[in-house]
Amino acid sequence: MVFRKIYITALMCLFAFVALQAQFKRVDTTMKAFKGGYRVYCTNKNPEKNNLTITPIGFEAGVREVTLEIKGRVLGAEVDDLNNDGFSDLVVYIYTGEGSVFGKVLGIYSAENKGIRPIVFPDIMDDPKLKTGYKGHDTYSLVEGFLMRKFPIYREADSTKTIPIPSGMSRQIQYRVIAGENETFKFKVIRSFEFKTPQ
Repeated sequence: MVFRKIYITALMCLFAFVALQAQFKRVDTTMKAFKGGYRVYCTNKNPEKNNLTITPIGFEAGVREVTLEIKGRVLGAEVDDLNNDGFSDLVVYIYTGEGSVFGKVLGIYSAENKGIRPIVFPDIMDDPKLKTGYKGHDTYSLVEGFLMRKFPIYREADSTKTIPIPSGMSRQIQYRVIAGENETFKFKVIRSFEFKTPQ
């Protein structure tokens, strides 16, 4: 019975890995909202390292595109007014780690279309409560100006098990962008809750 559970879990992880790899095609998308937008481009050729190019659209003439070297690959991006100033902000979803299952967010806000600045995204491993049972497989979405993050919760593996076992529960975290020091912004956890993972 135990072997069967481990076998099924390993099979599910393999299917999830294959499905995720198929999703990492070249990203070349343009998104507009409010008073501007962004073009996001990444070839996603290397699972370890890629160049991500962000081109502001509808910004003042002196605002140029930026190219960043990122660790991982881009799965998608969205725009919304995250700091409630009437200008378009951007989130890019980047996945890292073995199998590209660990999701992170690169946030960019428009400084009144005169420039772009980063929005700091917290590392989940710095939060003892939220990191419990975390093994990646994050999904993200923007909902009415909030960033929503969801992932399955795994049981801690003991010394006899190398494959983490799903607990049957998932965790959802809601983030809001708040002002920091010196005209900076950051994502802050507003709330989190756990729920039974649909079968």
